[in-house]
Amino acid sequence: MLIAGPTAPAQAVTYGTPTIALSASYLSGAVGATGDPVVNVTVGQSGADASALTVSASASSRASVAGTGDVTVTGAGAVRQLAVAARGRGYTNLTVKVTGLGGKSATKTLYYAASAAVQNPADARWFTGSADASAAVDVGGGYAVVADDESNVLRLYDRSRSGAPVKTWDFSSQLGVSKEVDIEGATRIGNTIYWTGSLGNNKDGEYKAPRNTVFTTTVSGSGAGTQLAYGRSYKKLRDDRVAWDKANGNRYGFAAGTAEGEAPKQIDGFNVEGLEFGPGSTTTAYLGFRAPLAPAVPGGKALLVPVTNFDQVLASGAKAAFGAGVELDLGGLAVRDIRKNAAGQYLILAGSWAADDNSDPYALYQWDGVAGHAPVKRADLPTTDPGGWEAIVDVPDLAAAGARVQLVTDSGSADLYGDGTEAKDLSHAEWKKARAAWFTLNP
Repeated sequence: MLIAGPTAPAQAVTYGTPTIALSASYLSGAVGATGDPVVNVTVGQSGADASALTVSASASSRASVAGTGDVTVTGAGAVRQLAVAARGRGYTNLTVKVTGLGGKSATKTLYYAASAAVQNPADARWFTGSADASAAVDVGGGYAVVADDESNVLRLYDRSRSGAPVKTWDFSSQLGVSKEVDIEGATRIGNTIYWTGSLGNNKDGEYKAPRNTVFTTTVSGSGAGTQLAYGRSYKKLRDDRVAWDKANGNRYGFAAGTAEGEAPKQIDGFNVEGLEFGPGSTTTAYLGFRAPLAPAVPGGKALLVPVTNFDQVLASGAKAAFGAGVELDLGGLAVRDIRKNAAGQYLILAGSWAADDNSDPYALYQWDGVAGHAPVKRADLPTTDPGGWEAIVDVPDLAAAGARVQLVTDSGSADLYGDGTEAKDLSHAEWKKARAAWFTLNP
């Protein structure tokens, strides 16, 4: 007969200190926003299943911006999602805490900034990582590539969501420049996207060679799988344009507008902001001018100048050839962007030629692309939101009832968070952002 000995005591479970990591330490939201970006919170603890851990957040500074009750944490596994509903403009720090088994916990600080409410917030999204959006091109699948006039970085965004870019490309080395090209306009033909710098002086009236650049990128894939490859560049378009105007009696004053000391964003300045091909053409492209007006007086007309061999300018470095300027009555406003759809319907984003013009009117005009034909206003745009309207992502069927178009702002000079700091000068890229918004066109 065997007699059992005493039962050994159960081994006590030892739990390690929980771990916590945030996908971003800095987060931006907006009061009343729809679809603000979220932060992934990754947690773990040795000896415990991740599902047994709890995650919470509390306000550790200004609850008037966002308090404990404004933070939502969802998910049950190792990765949770944290969202913040802003209640006021400004900055606050949020303490994110993971509580594990054995009474152990760990914390991380999330640095949060909230911008003010905007009109029609349900139609607004915020593209973070850059505030100076300047041109946008749809690449299918609900995504767009957005340019920045303060750098040479192109960013791929989900058009339906607020948040950081999915991918980025910096073509500075291929362009052979160390300063920004000041990208202001773009358009796509097939798998080629054409990009243009402003071609003007900088704001202090100084000539900067990189701004006299147009270049191409080749698109492969679409949507989130989009890839861009550098194509070719041309760096004499401004010179060609000035020489053409001189040969035609200085009709538009391009030589004077590009002279040393001349700021580009004045009524008789020189600044390109729009690029689109002519009706049915893959060779002739319109360059749309923010300045000058034609004539360069209040109430003057907006100016387009066609480059009749634009494809060859980029393909082989051929000297640019030009057609007669096209002058359009946009109610005294200038071209801030121009884009057409597959049906050949053009939409022009019109705004002031002035540098600090965000309180001035903006409007959208439909046009058929034919010189001598008048554009028709399709919408007036609000001017009370931060930043100026800068880019058309793509053009819907303009004959369809309730047609909607998505625009993007350049918010670089905006004081987003009420501390007097321009968005372009913010210390963290996650707090820099441009607003994308949908507008319904009038019949």
